[in-house]
Amino acid sequence: MIKEALSNKWFKFIVVGALYTLWVIWMGNFWWLVGLAVIFDIYVTEKVHWAFWKKKNPPDGKQTKFVEWVDAIIFAVIAATFIRMFFIEAYTIPTSSMEKSLLVGDYLFVSKVAYGPKTPNTPLSFPFVHNTLPLTRTKKSYVEWIKRPYRRMKGFGRIKNNDIVVFHFPEGDTVALYLQNQSYYQLVRSYGRQRIWDDPNNFGKVVARPVDKRENYIKRCIGIPGDEIQMIKGELTVNKKPVEHFKGVQHNYIVTTNGTSINPKALDRLNIANADRTAFSAERYIFPLTEENVEELKKFSNITSVEKILKDPGEHDESVFPSDDNFKWNVDNFGPLTIPEKGQTVTLTAENLPLYERIIDVYENNDLKTENNIIYINGEKSSSYTFKMDYYWMMGDNRHNSADSRFWGFVPEDHIVGKASFIWLSLDKDKTLLSKIRLGRMFRSIN
Repeated sequence: MIKEALSNKWFKFIVVGALYTLWVIWMGNFWWLVGLAVIFDIYVTEKVHWAFWKKKNPPDGKQTKFVEWVDAIIFAVIAATFIRMFFIEAYTIPTSSMEKSLLVGDYLFVSKVAYGPKTPNTPLSFPFVHNTLPLTRTKKSYVEWIKRPYRRMKGFGRIKNNDIVVFHFPEGDTVALYLQNQSYYQLVRSYGRQRIWDDPNNFGKVVARPVDKRENYIKRCIGIPGDEIQMIKGELTVNKKPVEHFKGVQHNYIVTTNGTSINPKALDRLNIANADRTAFSAERYIFPLTEENVEELKKFSNITSVEKILKDPGEHDESVFPSDDNFKWNVDNFGPLTIPEKGQTVTLTAENLPLYERIIDVYENNDLKTENNIIYINGEKSSSYTFKMDYYWMMGDNRHNSADSRFWGFVPEDHIVGKASFIWLSLDKDKTLLSKIRLGRMFRSIN
């Protein structure tokens, strides 16, 4: 009886149609309800042969093994693409910017429903890859025949302070294809625009990318819309209160010994990766260390000092946001700075414009010009601006080894991908065979 009910075409249509309708309601675009007609035909009327790769009503009722494989592959690709687009996506930690909270070689799942999945800006793309085709270095994996504006579906919540978030690289709108993981704008500051455009052999072709095809980054959200952030001598405050201490946060330290070298096995026990061990001599090192590691190193009999490396306030670093002489900031000293909030209006002057220039011109698609210290937005003289989106401030827990908001500023809400949820596998690149697997990190939630 139950078996007959489950195989009934009307029962199948009602179940699939109901699930599809719930998805359309979640999407908020009711034009997709026309898909119910397709579902009705697939399960009830069967007028159109939608599964064209299969024989319709074969004599013995069975398909060939090849067709069955094709059928299974098509279903798997569609199902996996749907899950990846709207629910969860796998992500790998490629750099040490979040150590020791997240380690190079951690494989994790990113929840897109935590903040609500974005509908694709460029929906026509090769499945399961981000922006480059497999086995190629520069061939893009998408076409821009269809372009959609930013839209986010309902999620379980909003970004909170200290969430670990995956997002599209804000300065990834322009890319030198041979250096895709580096900021084009930082390259321009280092080498000059003309050099990059005239030297494709070293830098590759310079291309533009839509928002959803920019490189993915993962950082901790330090500031949410409306927060005031400030860092003085490496001490970070949000709304004038010190940020919560996380065990994984680390800074660079100069470690000095009495002339003898540090035993590498001792550094292994402190989980200091080989790539992080910079030795100037047998008695002088630079390591990124957590506060706990600092206390452990101070107990070593051959270590004479452990000193945090900090820049002085007022020491201007031109690579630090907003790269302007009016803001003499560096990685250890910046702010106070208020994170822009949707609907907030700020007064614009020639002095503070560098803070908001990229927001107005690039992220919110206005024509911004200045002439004789007068600001024009879309051809009109402007002394204020109202933000169209929320913005966030992202920083890596490895404070001195992280390319983050200190270098490229605010992260727009339309760049947010999702929340890092849990680690399902972790491999140590410094180890071999089975010892590579970090069993203690597997199936751990992320916070």
